[in-house]
Amino acid sequence: MNKPTDNPADPFKKALAEATKVMADDPDLAVTYSVDPAGQTTETIRLPQISRRMTRDEVLLARGTADAFALRHKFHDPATAAKYMPQGQMARDLYEAMETARIEAVGAVHMPGTAGNIDAKIDNDALRKGYDQITVPSDAPLSTAAGYLIRHLATGRPLPAGANNVMELWRGFIEDSCGGTLESLGDMLDDQQAFAKFARQMIADLGYGDQLGDDPDSLDDDQEDEAEDGGEDQDDQPDSTGQDDGEDDDMDAAPEQSQEDQQDASQAQVSMDDQADAEMGEEMDVPDGEAPLDPPPPQPISDADPDYVVFTTEFDEVIAAEDLAEPAELERLRTYLDQQLEPLKGAVSRLANKLQRRLQAQQNRSWEFDREEGILDAGRLARIVASPTTPLSFKVEKDTEFRDTSVTLLLDNSGSMRGRPISIAAICADVMARTLERCDVKVEILGFTTKAWKGGQAREDWLKEGRTTTPGRLNDLRHIIYKSADAPWRRTRPNLGLMMKEGLLKENIDGEALEWAHRRLTARQEQRKILMVISDGAPVDDSTLSANPANYLEKHLRDVIAMVEKRKAVELVAIGIGHDVTRYYDRAVTITDAEQLAGAMTEQLASLFDTDPRKRARVLGLRKAS
Repeated sequence: MNKPTDNPADPFKKALAEATKVMADDPDLAVTYSVDPAGQTTETIRLPQISRRMTRDEVLLARGTADAFALRHKFHDPATAAKYMPQGQMARDLYEAMETARIEAVGAVHMPGTAGNIDAKIDNDALRKGYDQITVPSDAPLSTAAGYLIRHLATGRPLPAGANNVMELWRGFIEDSCGGTLESLGDMLDDQQAFAKFARQMIADLGYGDQLGDDPDSLDDDQEDEAEDGGEDQDDQPDSTGQDDGEDDDMDAAPEQSQEDQQDASQAQVSMDDQADAEMGEEMDVPDGEAPLDPPPPQPISDADPDYVVFTTEFDEVIAAEDLAEPAELERLRTYLDQQLEPLKGAVSRLANKLQRRLQAQQNRSWEFDREEGILDAGRLARIVASPTTPLSFKVEKDTEFRDTSVTLLLDNSGSMRGRPISIAAICADVMARTLERCDVKVEILGFTTKAWKGGQAREDWLKEGRTTTPGRLNDLRHIIYKSADAPWRRTRPNLGLMMKEGLLKENIDGEALEWAHRRLTARQEQRKILMVISDGAPVDDSTLSANPANYLEKHLRDVIAMVEKRKAVELVAIGIGHDVTRYYDRAVTITDAEQLAGAMTEQLASLFDTDPRKRARVLGLRKAS
C-alpha cells in the first residue's frame, strides 16, 4: 500500500521535473521550485512554486516556464550567443528577445505540445505587466514586440491578447523597417549562428546599428588574415646567418628549436616596437584621410553631469515589482501593510477626498449666461412667464483650463525608511494613485534602492581590477516600477506590499533615480508633468563614498535637480521625512513625523493644481534663489 504524500502537488512537481530533463536532453539537470523569480543556469532550472491547491493558472505557468527553459537548454548555445551579442543595451534587449523567440519557435516545430504551454506563460507575463492596457507604442518595449512578432511569423500561431496588443502597436514600424530582412526568417531558425546574423541585421534596420559593435565575423577574418600574413612575413625574413628565402634547404634542415627561438625573438621585437610607439605618444602623426585609432569617447552616464562616473552598469536593473516576488507573497505583504495602517485609514481617506474635491472642482463645467445663442437656460424661463416680452436666455459652456496631467511618485526605498516610514509612504502612494485615477490623472509609482549593502558585484569587479582610484558609483542599482502610468490601480494594488519585504530596502543613490524618473516622465504625452520625490535623507552608499570624494553622490543629486528645474518640462516637488530637503529642492516641505506624510502629499499635490499662483507659492514654500 502506497503511503499518501503530504503535499498533493508533489507528484505533479516530480513528473514535471522529469519531463523537463527529458525535453532538455540532460538527465543531470537540476530542477527546483521556489517563490523567488524563475531562473536558469547551465546546470539548474528554477520553476515557480506550486501551492497545495494546484490552481489552473499555477499549473499552466509552471509548465510553460519549464518548457521555455528546457528548450533554451537544448537549442541555445551560449558561446554563439556571446559571440554575436551587441554592445548597446537596447540592441542587447532586441537580440535576446529575438533569440528567445527563435528557441520557442523551434520547439513549437519539433515538439508541438510546448507551444500551448508557452502561450500560457506569455499570457501570464503580458497580463502581469499590463500589456493589454497599453494604447500607444511608446509605452510598450520595442524589444518585446520584436520578439513577439518573430515568434508569430515563425510559428503562425496567434498570440495571447496582451502580447498581441503590444505586437500590433509596433508591427507597422518593424515591418516597414525590416520588411526585406524578415522575408528570410524561415530559412535560419534551426541555425543559431545564421539567426544571430539575421537578428543583428534587424537591429541595424530598426536604427540601432551604432550599438552593434564590431562585426564578429570580420574580426575572425582579420585574425585569419593576420595569421597568414604573419606566416608569409616570417618566410620572407632572412635568417640569422644572412641567408634569404631562396635557401630553403637550409631552412628545412634547421631544428624545431631554432624556429621557436626565432618566434620568441620576433615576439620580443614586436613588444619593443609597441613600447617605442607608446613612448612616442602624441609625436606619432596620423596620416591624412585616416580615422584616429582611439575609439570615440563613450556617452556620459548622466545628462546633468558629464563628469559623473559609474564603474559599471552591467549589474544594474530596472524591474517591475511583480518580478521581485510571487503573486501569493505580494498578496500576503499587501495584507500585512493594510493591517499596519488600519488606524490611519480614516484620516488618509479624508485627505484623499479633499484632494479629489479640489481636482474635480477644476474639472467641473462652468457656464457663461445671458448669451444670444447656445443652450437654452431653463433656470431663467420664469422671467419669460412673468414678462412674455423678455427674450429667451441661453448659456455657453466655458473651456476648462485643466490640462491632462501625469504624476510620478518617486519613493526612497533605503534601509533608513524601514518600519513605519515606508509603511506610510506605501499606503499614501496607494491612496494618491487611486484618488488621482478617479480624476483621470495618470500616476506612476517608482522606487529606488540598491541590490546589495556596501557594494555588490560592481565592487567585487573593482577589487579584482586592483582598486582603481575614484572609480565612481560602486554599487548595483535597483529601480523598481510599482505602478506604470498606464496600468490601472486595481491591477497594481498588491505591488506596493513589496515594500514590506524583508531585505528589499538597502542604500539610496538619489541622483540617478531622479534622472531615471525624469526621463520616464518626459517621454509621456500628457501636457503637464509632475514629479514628487519622497525621501528621508541625503544619498548614501558606503561603497561609493569610501572610494570617492565625500560629496560625490550629493553633488550629482544637486546637478540633476538643477537640470530638471532648468528645463522646466517637469514640475518637481519633494517631501523630506525628518530631513531638510529644502537645501536640495526649490519646491519642498519637510515633515518631522511619518504620519504627517499623507497631509503633506495631499496639500502639495492640491496646491500644484491651484490656479492662484500666490496660494501655490504659499503652500509649496517657494524660497528665493540666493
